[in-house]
Amino acid sequence: MKIIIAGCGKIGKTITETLVAEGHDILIIDSDPDVIEEITNITDVMGVCGNCVDSDILEEASVGDADLYIAVSDSDELNMLSCFIAKKMGAEHTIARIRTPEYNDKSLDVIKKSLELSMPINPERLAARELFNLLKFPSAVKIESFSHRNMEMIEVRLKEDSALDGIKLREIKNKFKAQVLVCCVQRGDEVFIPDGSFVLHSGDRIGVTAPHTELAKFFRSAGIFQRQAKDVMILGGSRISYYLAEMLTNIGSTVKIIDKDEKTCETLSDALPRAIVICGDGVQQELLLEEGLNRIDAFVSLTGLDETNILVSMFAMMNEVPKVIAKINRDELVPMAEKLGVDSIISPKKIVSNVVLSYARALENSKGSNVETLYKLMDDKVEALEFNVKEDSKLTNVCLKDIKLRKNILIIGIIRDRKIITPEGSTEILAGDRVVVITTNKGLDDISDILAR
Repeated sequence: MKIIIAGCGKIGKTITETLVAEGHDILIIDSDPDVIEEITNITDVMGVCGNCVDSDILEEASVGDADLYIAVSDSDELNMLSCFIAKKMGAEHTIARIRTPEYNDKSLDVIKKSLELSMPINPERLAARELFNLLKFPSAVKIESFSHRNMEMIEVRLKEDSALDGIKLREIKNKFKAQVLVCCVQRGDEVFIPDGSFVLHSGDRIGVTAPHTELAKFFRSAGIFQRQAKDVMILGGSRISYYLAEMLTNIGSTVKIIDKDEKTCETLSDALPRAIVICGDGVQQELLLEEGLNRIDAFVSLTGLDETNILVSMFAMMNEVPKVIAKINRDELVPMAEKLGVDSIISPKKIVSNVVLSYARALENSKGSNVETLYKLMDDKVEALEFNVKEDSKLTNVCLKDIKLRKNILIIGIIRDRKIITPEGSTEILAGDRVVVITTNKGLDDISDILAR
């Protein structure tokens, strides 16, 4: 597809790299010539330098031929206006980054209809939603949702004394009395799509999928389960902090936000009457301890500095905080943070990039591809693809045990009439099913591509 991306900051660059890797025809627009030069030199894209609301610039970019136009500059209003003009000039679909908290759900609905916007995206709200889910299920390192949130994959790291250490995957069902599927395992830098003979070891990061009740049963039985975080401390008064605190206080959690900027604290205190806002330097260990660091359920570091988030998270872990999460945007710092033991890491730019990728895949599906959506897992080393199964598919009405799959491919779920079916050898795929497949292979376009050749 032809895709135009206007605004090439952190999020714009990440979206560009992700969509280029998917093989799309990408053109970027930015008002900074140095940014254009940098991206076009390292990525196979075309660039136009100028203002994204200038119709002459959009015409130069051939916006009328675009299948998808994405505006992710730092200005909400510029993004909305740019998408509106692009749509009027012939762009088929438009996505705008809209991040100001004052644009609530009701006003966004009005904006979407009025501007004929395909989808608004709010990186901070999306990041806060991911954090909220992790705090509701603290055992997880990461939670991924598939098929319109009908299906989940929980990523957990096995500790030294884990009951799963030394267990073969085929033994899990009987030993832990739960119907779950371990669908991928990351061990060091290697990622495996395991079979039943695969043996788990302490330190492994595993992806487990099943209906929610089975997941909870399995985690309790395996001694991994942690109760929902009710007392949460947030370092940094960012937009993500605001959205997260709002979500948590709405379900009755106690939330304490620490920020050293007095004006930010006043704004947050007015906007979040049920949260406690502390004005102080959260890097100071004494302040964190005074505010009860060693008595909380979870600590979330959301400052604008990755290094600060890593170091303060390590201090929280030293004080045995049950759940610690850090925001890290720089890709090169993520492996270091993981080796230092940081529980969970979020990256707003990657979250947005995956949402856009999923939308682009859905558009491709409408143009003939059989992939409904695509998700990046395990630090982008694994893909999960959701396929629509058509009447003429070679896989229909055949037991899974009789299907020969390509190497490093696993069917992890079948959605039929909104119900999740955990695959077994006797399970059959029917026309109309949605099938979720996990793989380390790239470039699958049709469900028949999973078959051995």
